[in-house]
Amino acid sequence: MKYDKFIFIFVLILASSFWLLTSVNVSALTEAEIQAQEAKWKAELEATEKEIAEWENILNQTKTGTASLERDAALLNAKINEAKAFIRKRQIQINQLTADIGLKTKTIAELEEKMNRGKESLASILKSTNELDSFSLVEVMLSNKNLSQFFEDVDSYNSIKTSLETQFNEIRYLQAKTDEERSDLDKKRIAEADTKAKIEADKKKVEIDEAEKQRLININKNQEKTYEQVISEKEKKAAQIRAALFALRDTEGIAFGDALKYATLASQKTGVRPALILAILTQESDLGKNQGSCLVNNLDTGDGAGKNTGTFFEQVMKAPRDTVPFKNITERLGKDWKMTPVSCPPGKVYVSGRGFGGGMGPSQFIPSTWELFKNKLGGVLGIKPDNVNPWNPEHAILATAVYMADLGASSGGYTAERNAACRYYSGRACDNKAPANSFYGTQVLAKAENIQLMMIDPLEGF
Repeated sequence: MKYDKFIFIFVLILASSFWLLTSVNVSALTEAEIQAQEAKWKAELEATEKEIAEWENILNQTKTGTASLERDAALLNAKINEAKAFIRKRQIQINQLTADIGLKTKTIAELEEKMNRGKESLASILKSTNELDSFSLVEVMLSNKNLSQFFEDVDSYNSIKTSLETQFNEIRYLQAKTDEERSDLDKKRIAEADTKAKIEADKKKVEIDEAEKQRLININKNQEKTYEQVISEKEKKAAQIRAALFALRDTEGIAFGDALKYATLASQKTGVRPALILAILTQESDLGKNQGSCLVNNLDTGDGAGKNTGTFFEQVMKAPRDTVPFKNITERLGKDWKMTPVSCPPGKVYVSGRGFGGGMGPSQFIPSTWELFKNKLGGVLGIKPDNVNPWNPEHAILATAVYMADLGASSGGYTAERNAACRYYSGRACDNKAPANSFYGTQVLAKAENIQLMMIDPLEGF
C-alpha cells in the first residue's frame, strides 16, 4: 500500500510541475484590434502635428504684419487654433495611455494569477516530496515492485526534485516582471494625469484668448477705440499688475513685478517655473494669515506664545535642533530672536506626531534646514553664506526655488509639481495619511495656474 501511495504522490508531482507551461493569454482578435487602433492614433497624431506646424507658420507670418487690431485678432486666432490642435494631440495621447493602462492592468492580473498558481503548486510539490522523503529504502524494497521499476521511479523522482529550483527561479522571475509592470503602470498613470491637467490649463487659456479676440473684433468693427488706445490700456493693466502688492509671510510685501523678477531669476537657476515658486510663497502667506505667528521665549525647551494673542504654545521649535541655529541666524543678521516671528505649531500642547512650528520668513524654512541651504544660496547670490537672510524677499524666493527643485519640481508636470509642494509642506509626497498634506499640493497648483493666467501672461510683451 505504501508503494502505491508512492506512485500516487509521484503522479501528483508530475501533474503539478506543468503549471509553468501555460502563458499569459491575449486573444488574437484583441491584439488585432489594439494594432488597428494604434495605427489610427498614429495617423491622427501625424495629422495633428502637421496642423500644429501649419498654425505655427501662420502665427510667425502674422507677427511680421503691421501692428493693428486686425493683426492682433489674427494673432490670437492663430494661437487659439494652434492651442486647440495641441489639445487634440494630447487627447490622442491620453487615449493611448488609457489603452496601455488597461493592457498593463490585465497583464499584471494575469501574472499575479500565474504566480499564485505556481506558489500553490510548489507548496503541493514540497509537501509531497517531504512525504516521499519519509519512506525508508527497506519499505520500498519490500513492496511488490521489481528492482528495475523501482530505480526507474527513483530516477524520475530525483529529476522532479531537481526541477524545483528551476520553478523557484521562475517564480522569482514572475515577481520581478510583475514589479516591472507595476512600475511602468504607475508611470503611465502619472503621464495620463499630467496630460489631463495640461489639457485643462490649455482650455482655460483658450477661453481667455477667445474672449480677447472677440473683444478686439468688436472694437475694430464698431471703431470704438484706436489701436494705440487699446495698447495703452494693456500697458496700464500691466503696470497695475507689476505694482500690485505681493504679500509675503512675516515680512513686508513687495511689488509683484519685483517678486516675478526674483522668481524668474530663480527659475533660470533651478528649472522650477516662476508661477509655482510664487504659488508656494502665496500659500505660505495665506497659512500665516489663518494660523498666525509665534514668538519663541525659551531656547532650552522651544516653548513660545502667539505673537498677537500671547497664547502659550508648547515646543514651538524642536530644541535644540532648531533653537540653536535660530539663535545663531538671528544674531548674525542683527535680529532679536525673542522678537522674531516664526510659524506656530499645529496645536498648543505637544503630543507625539503633532509636529513643530518654527518656519522663518516667506519661504518658511525651519532653522536647521536653512543652515543646510545657506552655502548653496550664498553661492548663487554671490554673497557670504552667513549673510543669506530668510526674511529677505530675493533670498527667500531663491530658497523656495532651490528646495522645490531638490524635491522634484524642476522635472515639470502636474504630478511632480504637486508632490514637490506636498513634500515642501510635510516632507511626504501627496497622500491620504495623517496629518493631511494633499490639500497643500492641490491648493498650490491652483494658485500657480491663477498666477500664470491672470498675472504673468498679461505681462507678455509689456
